[in-house]
Amino acid sequence: MQFVRGLEQEIEWDAPLIGIRGPRGVGKTTLILQHIKLHHKLNHEVLYASVDNIWFNAHGIYELATNFAKRGGKWLFLDEVHKYPNWSQELKNIYDDLPDLHVVFTGSSLLQILNSRSDLSRRAVVYDMQGFSFREYLNWTQKLAMPELTLEQLLTDHTQIAMEIVEKVKVLQYFDDYLRHGYYPFYKELPALFYSRLGEVVNMVLDVEIPQLRDVETAYIPKIKQLLYIVAESAPFVPNITKLAERIGMSRSALLSYLNALHESRITLGLHKHGHGINRMQKPDKLYLDNTNLSYAIVGETPNIGNMRETFFANQLRYGHDVEVSDAGDFLVDEKYTFEVGGHKKGKRQIKGVADAYIVADDIECGVSNRIPLWMFGMLY
Repeated sequence: MQFVRGLEQEIEWDAPLIGIRGPRGVGKTTLILQHIKLHHKLNHEVLYASVDNIWFNAHGIYELATNFAKRGGKWLFLDEVHKYPNWSQELKNIYDDLPDLHVVFTGSSLLQILNSRSDLSRRAVVYDMQGFSFREYLNWTQKLAMPELTLEQLLTDHTQIAMEIVEKVKVLQYFDDYLRHGYYPFYKELPALFYSRLGEVVNMVLDVEIPQLRDVETAYIPKIKQLLYIVAESAPFVPNITKLAERIGMSRSALLSYLNALHESRITLGLHKHGHGINRMQKPDKLYLDNTNLSYAIVGETPNIGNMRETFFANQLRYGHDVEVSDAGDFLVDEKYTFEVGGHKKGKRQIKGVADAYIVADDIECGVSNRIPLWMFGMLY
């Protein structure tokens, strides 16, 4: 209870049906257990159940909810609902038949709230959860209380804000640690086994969740794992779908389906150019791993540094902002701001004459004018 994620205060917990989606290991279970402890007395009105429990092999979540409501239950927290085959239909029935019961459920990033069998989009309020921001990591490890910044605050007052922060903590000392192992909260449990456990998370998503929830062919999974290695060591990876499909030995449409599933499961992060439109069968213009911890887990100590910088920026900004590939710099954010990401000596040639354009520089504590430290973009959530 020493550290509670900011998302806990953003969720409208009084809604009758709440979904929390997110990749494995980012802290969904911890979040709902903390909420229970903070706001509910542990009595007959509250029940937490993990749906991957063996009990659900012989019983249903609708059955559980009905019996719970009959005994005075008011708050039902269902963890890992994607492990249950008919979860969406039964949640719809619970919502319709038990109006006095509040239900909170968590599940994989691949959960489709809108599907052909039972449309939950009009019933469920859904929140997406990702791993620690750099701000959360500092608050967690250094016992600080730094507030979130808006992007506009950062762009306008970054010099003053950075000076105030570096007086409290040596940010560059901890930034490298964050890139290596700061995104996933479970690092602290067994630090020596972190990359092994993170590799298991990736394998579980590739071997189990994607085939189960997206019904894709499993025969190509070893090739997809090779693709993740290529993405991590590229600077960054610009996919040629036709050549990749030939190299892997699969059709172009099948490869695009895999890439879409990898993006939705938060194993990769695919970005498109502004104005191109986005659909499930369109290739991304740039492809990254979802976060920098995955790069170290897959490649080891040699991920491409330029790729790492861009991965961090895209990962932190996509939470709450629209991030696209820019024709002028590296990224276009919210269809307005252009960002060029690089090292501490990065020049302004690429963004010369571009309005609302900024240099995002690594390895500096403070910036000036339109030159902003890379680490500061981890203060946005």
